[in-house]
Amino acid sequence: MMIKIYKVGGAVRDKLLNINVVDYDYVVVGATIEYMLAQGYTPVGKDFPVFLHPESHDEYALARTERKTAKGYHGFEFYVDTNVTLEEDLIRRDLTINAIAEDEQGNLYDPYHGIDDLNQRVLRHVSPAFAEDPLRVLRVARFAARYADYGFTIADETMALMSQLVKQDEVDALVAERVWQEVEKALKDKNPWIFFQVLRQCGALKRIFPEIDRLFGVPQTERYHPEIDTGIHTMMVLEQAAILTPDPVVRFAALMHDLGKGITPKDELPRHIAHEVRGIPLVDALCQRLKVPKHYTSLALLVTEFHLNYHRVHELKNSTIVKLFSRLDAYRRPKRFENFILACEADEKGRKGFENTPNEKSCYLRKLFQVAEQVSTQDIIAQGYQGIQIAEQLRKKRISALKESVFCES
Repeated sequence: MMIKIYKVGGAVRDKLLNINVVDYDYVVVGATIEYMLAQGYTPVGKDFPVFLHPESHDEYALARTERKTAKGYHGFEFYVDTNVTLEEDLIRRDLTINAIAEDEQGNLYDPYHGIDDLNQRVLRHVSPAFAEDPLRVLRVARFAARYADYGFTIADETMALMSQLVKQDEVDALVAERVWQEVEKALKDKNPWIFFQVLRQCGALKRIFPEIDRLFGVPQTERYHPEIDTGIHTMMVLEQAAILTPDPVVRFAALMHDLGKGITPKDELPRHIAHEVRGIPLVDALCQRLKVPKHYTSLALLVTEFHLNYHRVHELKNSTIVKLFSRLDAYRRPKRFENFILACEADEKGRKGFENTPNEKSCYLRKLFQVAEQVSTQDIIAQGYQGIQIAEQLRKKRISALKESVFCES
């Protein structure tokens, strides 16, 4: 039995781009499941044989071919055998830059000219079989976001195939969990807004994120939003969030904050009265549909509902500020409070000409919280208050503390 092991995928691609390699994946040609088990590998694949190395725990997959049998990500039949060649395995991959292999001696195998596309900075599909897997629409959008700073663009013919997948309703068959996995990965990348721009370009945004897609073309008051278009503003906000923090939870909240503007009655435009209230059920529905984790959802809902409080912080009454801290559960969850501030700051800066706005409101709100936080619950209990009286006295004393502070004038 002639068995050969090749390093494949991102490990080879990123090495050629001089990017730090984190994960290593391998393909094994000529081996059987029984052989892998006998060598101590642990099986982990459900749809096809994938194994974990007994020491490094890197993934080793048997060379395979596949055939489309139904719509969606799971609509494939896989064939694994010792006679499947490296070229046959590589041709089933999504992009040419991901279809390069390296053997144990460091020799490169590039049957589909991925190195040329790396040098030319092009994201290009390997074969027409690309159009059989709708998940690749999201993967290509994610690669476009990840490698934008390296000058990569999507080949016209690949974008055409992505649009074809959308028109054929293939993306509608994607399961929520797989969609969210790709979205979360994109949110962690340096340029997450490009992911959503690419999805819009091929028509997938309207299918997967209709709440975001409908924001494009919706006008806002030019005085506050020189960019005018709400969709453009949302992308600018996500861009600013990516500058402020690597935390995908904050970035997601920034992306969600203005969904309510997409359903503002036309006779009210370009104003968006109560858009934060209108946005709450939209954010909630989107998160349920995509099965977004609770900690993402909770922050997105809070930013949607209260981001105007941030922008109007100097106009708020002390009682309103104390209520805001309570609604944000800031005393028990200071990290979430900080994330709220960052998402709102991204909203403030995500406007044409406002990108370098000082973070004065963020600093001001933090100072107010420090004052309110210093009110001692134990002192109130020591005074004999019990039950709901404690909460009411806390509220009153925090309001008084803000009134007496040098930070608050109202």
